[in-house]
Amino acid sequence: MDTAIQQARAQIAEIGALMYERQLTDAGGGNISVRVGDVVCLSPRYSGQRRRWQLRPEDVLVVDRTGKKLEGEGDLSRETKVHLKLHNTYTDAGTAVIHAHAQYILVFAAMNRPIPPVLEQTVKFGEIQVVDYAPAHSQDLADNIANALKGQEARISKQAAGAIAPWHGLFLMGKDLDMAYDAVERINSNAQILLMAQQYLGTQDWLMAERAALAAAMGKYEK
Repeated sequence: MDTAIQQARAQIAEIGALMYERQLTDAGGGNISVRVGDVVCLSPRYSGQRRRWQLRPEDVLVVDRTGKKLEGEGDLSRETKVHLKLHNTYTDAGTAVIHAHAQYILVFAAMNRPIPPVLEQTVKFGEIQVVDYAPAHSQDLADNIANALKGQEARISKQAAGAIAPWHGLFLMGKDLDMAYDAVERINSNAQILLMAQQYLGTQDWLMAERAALAAAMGKYEK
């Protein structure tokens, strides 16, 4: 098998275990994929529930861009539709997709609220928007996520862009898997800061003044 495909399968296994350890996904869901040429390497169904994200490289599936399985044992993830839609829509922008049930991002998903950037390290992702509801595993969800990333190709090419499925979790596409993982962790930290700040501020607005101050401070250096 092609060396690049073997490396992608090994990296998915590594990143899946790291995400589970760092509470960036859970036993109930999440999935990871990497495109290598005209094939997609994809974490299998039940990676969390049955394997606790302890995958071997050979457990990671290899499928074509229509979802036909070429290598690996096990079933396709039920979110394969979203992964393939993003890979086929943004082929020129990125190569990796992560669906994460990250601990703090899930709070925003549950509240059906976007995540505004409040740290310099997350400004480049913009506000993480919430898409219209569609059932998990549906083509409508895949279409909603893909539509949310339209116009963000430059973000994907540079690092990553993502969107929240309400009452579900984060879907994110990155330049590569390292960049995508980094973005998930940064966005989750940003969400944690927002929640901690809101607890401190009580009924006051969610860091509105600080978001404005950050934009103004950065603006001085962009002229």
